[in-house]
Amino acid sequence: MKLSAVIEDLYMFNEAGAMPERIRAAAAAGLDRVEFHLWDKVDIDAVERALKETGVQLQSLVIGPRCGCVDKAREGYFLDALTGTIAMVRRLGAKGIVLAGGPAAQGHTDAQQREAMVYLLKKAASLAAAAGVMIWLEPLNSRIDHPGMFMNTAMEGLDIVEEVGSPAVRLLYDVYHSTVMGEDWREVLKRGHLIGYVQVADTNGRHEPGTGSIDWAAWLPALRAAGYDGDIGLEYRPSGSSVDSLQRTREVFGMAEAAAS
Repeated sequence: MKLSAVIEDLYMFNEAGAMPERIRAAAAAGLDRVEFHLWDKVDIDAVERALKETGVQLQSLVIGPRCGCVDKAREGYFLDALTGTIAMVRRLGAKGIVLAGGPAAQGHTDAQQREAMVYLLKKAASLAAAAGVMIWLEPLNSRIDHPGMFMNTAMEGLDIVEEVGSPAVRLLYDVYHSTVMGEDWREVLKRGHLIGYVQVADTNGRHEPGTGSIDWAAWLPALRAAGYDGDIGLEYRPSGSSVDSLQRTREVFGMAEAAAS
């Protein structure tokens, strides 16, 4: 289990400058995993050079152009975006594609939107599986950060993943988003076999673990006990410098000694 820095704007290593420099800064801080969102908004050639130069693994990209999957009328657009993102993931050696439900479709019932998600995700799963790429479905909280989003809880996301029924589609369990929505992580982890990736931030400002109310000392062992042995994405806004926040996270997760060795 390793830590991966989310280096998109607002998150880690922004003080370093452009995306390639954030990759280098993460590597200098002892990380060998990074991820960012909008691949269609950065200099991909420069990003590719930085990854090769540092040996850093790219974990994931968000589907780009960014789009949701709650409207069958946008099937062509969605599948084109997915196809382009799969190609970019394979070029950069990333593991997965992050996909949110998207803004709720006006004039569509919740049942219609959910049916559309399952329909589109089944099509997406076939493309992803053929390319050897994972799709990580991410519920986003609608109480603070993403008002108006469809699929805003981890439990609903798990239900949808289960209904899609493909090993190429798994839940991205973001502990911050789930906690903001009032969910109990113990309930989420009962279906740990459907979790493909995990991201973290604390409550009270979405800063690094240890700055809010989440009981990380209980959560981390429970995550392992649920069968999750993947990496942990750090999608938080550092309360100070990125390096200081990383050190605090390592201490909270009991990883400080491993990082120093």
